[in-house]
Amino acid sequence: MKPLIFTLVGPDKPGLISNLSKAVYHRGGNWLGSNFSHMAGHFAGFVHIDLPVEKHEELIEVFKNHPDLTIHLVSGQPLGISDHQTAQINIMGNDKAGIVQELTRVLNQFNLNISQFDSSCTSAPNSGSPLFKAKAIVEIAQEVELISLREALENIANDLMVDVELV
Repeated sequence: MKPLIFTLVGPDKPGLISNLSKAVYHRGGNWLGSNFSHMAGHFAGFVHIDLPVEKHEELIEVFKNHPDLTIHLVSGQPLGISDHQTAQINIMGNDKAGIVQELTRVLNQFNLNISQFDSSCTSAPNSGSPLFKAKAIVEIAQEVELISLREALENIANDLMVDVELV
C-alpha cells in the first residue's frame, strides 16, 4: 500500500463521493481522510487514500476520464514522527483585505508549520458587517510561548479575538 492524495473540483451533483469511493474500493484501496466544500459555485475537496502500488496507474486513468470533475493525484509521503506539539488557534474578528496574509505572516515569524487552515466570512449577528473566522492547526515547538503568539496575532487588528490551545 502506498499513500495517494487527490484533489478535485467541478460542478456538484448527487453521487460524486460515492462514485469516487467505489473506484478506490474496487482497486483494493482504503479511504483514510477527506475534506469537501462548496466554494464559489463549485464542489471542491481533497482525499487521502492508501492504494496498492500496482493499482495507481489504473486509478489515475479512471480519474483522468471522470466526466464531471477535474482530479489531480500526487503520491503521498509516509508520516514521520515530530518532536513538535500541536496547537489549535481560533481567530475571529471583523474581516479586512489581507487578513489571511497577516495571520500567516505572524505564524511564519514563530516558525510554525500549518497542518490545517479553515476560514470563512459570515455576517456579524448584530451589525451584518463581514465577520472573519479561522481555525488553524499548527505544529509548535516546545520553546514557543503561547501567550506571545496570541498577543502577536491579536495585534493584527484591535478587534481580533484569538484563542491558542495545545491539543
